[in-house]
Amino acid sequence: MEEGRKIQRITRTAKDPVRLRRAIVVLMSGQGQAVRDITSLMQVSEDYVRDVIHAFNERGFAALDPKWSGGRSRTIGEAIRERICLIARTAPADWGITAFSTWSLAKLREHLLDRGTVAAVSRETLRRILRDAGVSRQATTTWKASTDPDFLAKMHRILDLYDHPPADGRVICVDEFGPLNLMPRKGKSWRPAGSPRRLRATYNRHHGVMHMLAALDLTTGKIHYPIRRRKRHREFLDLLKALRARWPGQRLYLVMDNFSPHRHPDVRNWAADNDAELVFLPTYSSWLNRIEAEFAALRYFALNGTDHRTHDEQNAAIAAYIRWRNARAQPKTSFATDSPIRTWTDYPAKAA
Repeated sequence: MEEGRKIQRITRTAKDPVRLRRAIVVLMSGQGQAVRDITSLMQVSEDYVRDVIHAFNERGFAALDPKWSGGRSRTIGEAIRERICLIARTAPADWGITAFSTWSLAKLREHLLDRGTVAAVSRETLRRILRDAGVSRQATTTWKASTDPDFLAKMHRILDLYDHPPADGRVICVDEFGPLNLMPRKGKSWRPAGSPRRLRATYNRHHGVMHMLAALDLTTGKIHYPIRRRKRHREFLDLLKALRARWPGQRLYLVMDNFSPHRHPDVRNWAADNDAELVFLPTYSSWLNRIEAEFAALRYFALNGTDHRTHDEQNAAIAAYIRWRNARAQPKTSFATDSPIRTWTDYPAKAA
């Protein structure tokens, strides 16, 4: 009875067609149906039915699993595959080819054949070799090295604030987001194949731009912000005063970049008089500011794919997203725990 129930479960849940067909054959045989009836229903030969039943009697449920053969042996050995991947990771110029700056599968194939690396290979085979080795086409990115002589000290100070928030206050990441133009913004949406959503291609700047000054509270994970016409030290100082009023009696540790309004004497004097510490990022290291990831999500979910015609309309969309996000906010912990920055003893001057 237990075997029967297990066979029934397999016939309901099996995704492999071979396993499913064998389970049905065994189930029908167990129900007393003749081989002839099984072959008629399943459209298989009598020999197949008998082989499945005998195998199940001998090996049990293991007989239901297909035993795939290994297929044809590889014609391109491991050494040649490694060579192909090495060439694919280099630039054509490294091989004296100046007519183009990057490989396509067709150009790579032609180069391999010309050099005699392989006697014959198809583009599909090349694609599979590169995929199996974890080599893929990726967009080129840029790297801007920090010129800050105190980079490591500042980085470790910020990481320590993230890892061990002081008990006497709050760690808050602040920055500006913008400029907020009124313009059609490309984005992504689910649409019928071949029928993308269309936005206008031209626009004007009659209404100017606005700026969002934002603060991410790591204790709650919530974002607090105003949107203003300017982003001078006056507007920034208004944001800090609002944060001070929100958490009276707690010391504020304000992580920020080196934007000139952040370093204005009025801002420094206010911080000294209001129990707030200005924690500046190393130069060209905005990636250390946790609010940057929030800005990326804001741009993706609230602005991309939109074409707002007024600032009130756009600001309302931003406000709706922030309300939705803050309602689901969680404390911010575990920043870049597996990143190489955790083991740096000196600053790499260029990208790896």
